[in-house]
Amino acid sequence: MQELGAELDGAMLDGRGLRGLHRAQGPLDCGNSGTTMRLLAGLLAAREFESELIGDESLSRRPMDRVVAPLLEMGARASWPPLRVGGQGPLHGFDHTMAKPSAQVKSAILLAGLFADGATSVVEPVKTRDHTELMLQAMGATVAVDGLRVQVEPASRLEPLDFDIPGDISAAAFWLVAAGLMPGSRVMLEGVGVNPTRTAFIDLLLGGGFQVKFSRPHFVSGEPVADLEVSAAAELRSIQVRGDMAAEMIDELPVLAVAATQIPGRTVISGAAELRVKESNRIEAMEEGLVAMGADVTAVEDGWVINGPRYLEGARVSSHGDHRVAMALAVAGLIADGRTEIDGAECVEISYPEFFDHLEYLC
Repeated sequence: MQELGAELDGAMLDGRGLRGLHRAQGPLDCGNSGTTMRLLAGLLAAREFESELIGDESLSRRPMDRVVAPLLEMGARASWPPLRVGGQGPLHGFDHTMAKPSAQVKSAILLAGLFADGATSVVEPVKTRDHTELMLQAMGATVAVDGLRVQVEPASRLEPLDFDIPGDISAAAFWLVAAGLMPGSRVMLEGVGVNPTRTAFIDLLLGGGFQVKFSRPHFVSGEPVADLEVSAAAELRSIQVRGDMAAEMIDELPVLAVAATQIPGRTVISGAAELRVKESNRIEAMEEGLVAMGADVTAVEDGWVINGPRYLEGARVSSHGDHRVAMALAVAGLIADGRTEIDGAECVEISYPEFFDHLEYLC
């Protein structure tokens, strides 16, 4: 954002208005973040200058055609690979029906819609996280939500706001599972965002016998927040993830696979083919790691079939450079007998730099 002309001092961002950004001196490096790349593509699509968005080796392999195609329909200039956007005239409002659920793509279209010459709407196949819609409404944009349809009107100005960012439920998921599987555990997670579009994972855990209590519910910057108290599960029960369920908890599925190794019976996690095009092929990475530790896990095209419970043993496993795989395998190592080594575990710095400090503290 600084390269585009915004001033950023710590957590204080001095914006330049909807049309005040300028051309960067070179490509914008999005690192490992698909969210950054896709949302920036939407933000920059209507600019009179072209921007190139690059990333690390992992991000460079991730599919960007799903955001390029709707931007082209809006009249933007966009191409991939590499991802280039902008440098053409005004955008046109349009109605877009998404073939696959993606909050990132939805958000990119909504951000581009702020600069269009008419209303822009997105129809989702299943409801995905709505943080972008809530943020834009809080900043004064006209956003209408009707079931699976989200519509945004062109905007001439957004109002600056002070935000308190709630704790991320995708990060909390590792402690929810770890505490549920470790006898005698009791962990309080303070100030976790419990937006209804994000809590399907908790609902699934509750159905499987995990003990999670909500307390001190309140709103922070328009987002629902609560403290979560999780304790060891008394009796685990079979869980299943099928169809549209996977999209509601896509980032939590690697650690759910760990939980499934300890649940009696057969767990089927399906509808999650998207995991194959994340920072790694998470379906194969988790199968490889958990099988090495003694789990009965079979990867299928869109998920896993897992038979449990299985006694896990420490092993040398690989993160495949994927932060969520590394953290999920750390939880598996926590309940395994013996030493577990995770190659490439430093990748957790991407999303949760304090993860291993917190793990040591809880142990």
